[in-house]
Amino acid sequence: MRQVGHLGVLVSTGKAGDAAQKPALRRDAQRNLEKLTAAAVDVFRERGLDAPLEEIAQRAGVSTGTLYNRFGTREALIDAVVPGLVAARLDAVAARAHACADPWQGFAQYVTELSELQATDPALNDVVSRRFPEAEQLLALCSGQVDHGRQIVERAQRAGALRADFTPEDLPLIFWSTQVLVRATAEVAPDAWRRAIGLVLDGLRTEAAHPLPVEPLTPEQVHQAMLHLGERKPR
Repeated sequence: MRQVGHLGVLVSTGKAGDAAQKPALRRDAQRNLEKLTAAAVDVFRERGLDAPLEEIAQRAGVSTGTLYNRFGTREALIDAVVPGLVAARLDAVAARAHACADPWQGFAQYVTELSELQATDPALNDVVSRRFPEAEQLLALCSGQVDHGRQIVERAQRAGALRADFTPEDLPLIFWSTQVLVRATAEVAPDAWRRAIGLVLDGLRTEAAHPLPVEPLTPEQVHQAMLHLGERKPR
């Protein structure tokens, strides 16, 4: 069960029966929790979800031990603050794509707007590229976005606009590439991702399709790739 905490962020509170078993936080512990939550929001927005946890603790004015005592792992901290931070923005992108009268335009807009979020918000870059599959609340949010992506892809294919051999599992390939490009060009050419997405979208039109050399990833392969991406992240 979750409730809205500091700055409107969703904070995990455990199962419904836990409240009767756990004593309320002391006032100083509650203040530390609020300071850590606010600091995590700020640092994740500035530096992405792999930002040093020590920096979050320092900005909150508490020890790193206090952070770990309260949250335990990076993924638990992410689950406590990030879904409430990004869910509305991701849902808005999907809603605008669904609302497009032209199915191809809806698909292109969906890919472009998610890529723009990657380019302008380091935390959302990590969310869209699904770099933290062990964060359960975040993974559930990403799964909802997969459903939106599947509907948007199928709609464009039914209209004959999107090449028939494109699958929803190909979407992560686009966003993983954008993630790397955004980080590499942020200081020298921050709009380079727009050119890359333009080239990708032109290649996805039905009239541009040629046989592809390998089969698409399966959902399980996408998940395994996400786990591999997370292997070298800081803890």
